[in-house]
Amino acid sequence: MPVSLHITALPAARDFLTTLTYVLLQLFVPTPTLHPPLGFSPQAKSCICHMCGAHLNRLHSCLYCVFFGCFTKKHIHEHAKNKRHNLAIDLLYGGIYCFVCQDYIYDKDMEQIAKEEQRKAWKLQGIGEKYTTWEPTKRELELLRHNPKRRKITTNCTIGLRGLINLGNTCFMNCIVQALTHTPLLRDFFLSDRHKCEMQSNSCLVCEMSQLFQEFYSGHRSPHIPFRLLHLVWTHARHLAGYEQQDAHEFLIAALDVLHRHCKGDTIRDDNGKKANNPNHCNCIIDQIFTGGLQSDVTCQVCHGVSTTIDPFWDISLDLPGSSTPFWPLSPGGDGSTVNGESHLSGSTTLTDCLRRFTRPEHLGSSAKIKCGGCHSYQESTKQLTMKKLPIVACFHLKRFEHSAKLRRKITTYVSFPLELDMTPFMASSKESRMNGQYQQTVDVLNNDNKYSLFAVVNHQGTLESGHYTSFIRQHKDQWFKCDDAIITKASIKDVLDSEGYLLFYHKQFLEYE
Repeated sequence: MPVSLHITALPAARDFLTTLTYVLLQLFVPTPTLHPPLGFSPQAKSCICHMCGAHLNRLHSCLYCVFFGCFTKKHIHEHAKNKRHNLAIDLLYGGIYCFVCQDYIYDKDMEQIAKEEQRKAWKLQGIGEKYTTWEPTKRELELLRHNPKRRKITTNCTIGLRGLINLGNTCFMNCIVQALTHTPLLRDFFLSDRHKCEMQSNSCLVCEMSQLFQEFYSGHRSPHIPFRLLHLVWTHARHLAGYEQQDAHEFLIAALDVLHRHCKGDTIRDDNGKKANNPNHCNCIIDQIFTGGLQSDVTCQVCHGVSTTIDPFWDISLDLPGSSTPFWPLSPGGDGSTVNGESHLSGSTTLTDCLRRFTRPEHLGSSAKIKCGGCHSYQESTKQLTMKKLPIVACFHLKRFEHSAKLRRKITTYVSFPLELDMTPFMASSKESRMNGQYQQTVDVLNNDNKYSLFAVVNHQGTLESGHYTSFIRQHKDQWFKCDDAIITKASIKDVLDSEGYLLFYHKQFLEYE
């Protein structure tokens, strides 16, 4: 909706708003990137909410007067209501919010100012050329207007759907490729030519993935032969070489690791133009999309001192009922109720059950005493895992293959999983607590930061010794397809949710709030 419809009460509305927005963008709004900004100006660092004093908590600046207020705690909303100041600018992303429309609004002039400030900031950081978006000239617009090959993407469009030839027990690779090529942010990255290769040889897996995305979204329908991708995986992950059946989860982790190592040229730079030097989080596209932070809290049973460590992760591996690891359902339901979009029937297991078990406190016992920093002696303790930081794409690995000295088998327990998942109960910052073996949860209905949507499922049919991998992928919001190597068929949501599930891929619903 145009801004001009909402600012008629302002003096010299257009010029005033343009000038004010320009000043605010220069002084207070950091560089918009996929992740939270790399650096803030001194003015931005000093911004606090005028009502609660919160620092950089999704602050908005009133466009009528000098007032900064929290958006999440609705202090800016109170100010707008009391003063009838209906426009404010988001100091994190630069968007203009209208309290009459209760939504962010678009204006061509404001967008142009934001783009100019964005380019200046990127240029100072040495990344301006790489991240500049293509804006067609008048001549290019004219060519596009008369180009008969232009295609309008409709909701039932099948561009991006393409089968993959099985090169000999390579279904484990094909199903992961289907999941990766339908990861929205990864697709946007590769289709906009954002990768800059710094490898001297032609063995860059990121370059091959870039070419693979071009093949998938070219509009061709014939199955693609991923021979070069297979060769590069064998080259960089020797343990996967050969024509034996491999584990799809193992391939996913190996592929992400190689892509992460080959993304050196895509690392975001710091304020001095130097590449970030953090081994756990390099800000390459793989880290930006797939890396989360797992918090481990070890609590001494004597002094109750807590030792906390945070480790990066690309996936979450979950134990299942029927394994040698003790497991019991923790569902608050069990009588047909629905929790987190999952049906809880007596004796059934859900993804939420698995996550609750993963994040519950675990008593380490007398045989696993840990030296306490407070007691300065070895004491019994409890350990609890929670999510410190959630990735944009959360991959859940249901541990269906059990390997031990005495046992090798596949666990076929059915685990129901939802189309939409709220990870708030499993966050380190969550206000919930476990009482008498049950969760008591404080629900924040306004918190969408931790909500996910399912977009890919990898399944395994057969036994541990002989089996076959297939995948379901979401093309549009409610359109699902089954990918069985070279064969792609339309699938229903019921087909997806009734499947056994081995790897579950979820994408964050809201990115602007990170």
